[in-house]
Amino acid sequence: MLELARTVRLAITACTPQDTAATTVTITGLHVKDRGDARPSDPGGRFKPGLAGAAALGLGAIGEFEVVCRGEPDRTGYLIDITTIDRAVRSVFPPLVRDALRAEALTGTPFDAGELLRSGATAIRALLPAPLAALTYRASPFRSIGLDWRPTLSSLIPAMPSSTPALTILTETFEFAASHRLHLPELTDAENLATFGKCNNPNGHGHNYRIEVGVAVGDDAPMSFDAIGAIVDAEIMRRFDHKHLNLDCPEFATINPSVENIARVCHGLLVAPIAARGGALHFVRVWETEKTSCRYPA
Repeated sequence: MLELARTVRLAITACTPQDTAATTVTITGLHVKDRGDARPSDPGGRFKPGLAGAAALGLGAIGEFEVVCRGEPDRTGYLIDITTIDRAVRSVFPPLVRDALRAEALTGTPFDAGELLRSGATAIRALLPAPLAALTYRASPFRSIGLDWRPTLSSLIPAMPSSTPALTILTETFEFAASHRLHLPELTDAENLATFGKCNNPNGHGHNYRIEVGVAVGDDAPMSFDAIGAIVDAEIMRRFDHKHLNLDCPEFATINPSVENIARVCHGLLVAPIAARGGALHFVRVWETEKTSCRYPA
């Protein structure tokens, strides 16, 4: 059994071809309107896809849909032809997103991204020859919402019956600045320097940390991004932002503030408050630098 993941980027707009003048060129979901001639924007047209999706003009917003399929490859070596995934996403999601954005703009009420994904998943599943394992919509580098059908995830919310078709996973990324020193008191100064190098600087050194928090949510216990943000602010930002982790934070009084331990500590701080709001902490991932991060649990 293996998984194939495909990311499809689409121009996100609340417009339709009927909203624009015939002399303009507008990407709206699947169609380009140019001097009154509407035609598909698939490869072969003059607009090339940025990454298997419709191109956007200028500074138009881009959304990413990641489709994960599970199964065994056939004799071609393919589990599924990726162009099949591309066509499915392009045919299903542009009108769903367009209508949701229009309703949001008219009513001022945020649309239910989970419901949008569930509706889209039902339609996409009928278009794919391989089982759908996960579906994620990334509205920005900092927020995403996903559905996951992997069986192990049902254990995250004990009250959820095993027959539940998917868990909704809300993911948001935050940033905080802090300094730390990597040092073990049981080692000599020379041994600490040999082990940690510049990270053993007696006065410490700083990082701009990023923390990604993934929360599994049941349909009967919805949880918003605002709620996640408030919890992370109270439990992580106020505790660690602009602090010296070794000197100012009792959580690291006896453990070395490595990125691995920071991820574990942040996870421990978030589990109970998120559970109290009806969610289940799926994972915490902390970046120490752009090149180094740790996810807990793995």
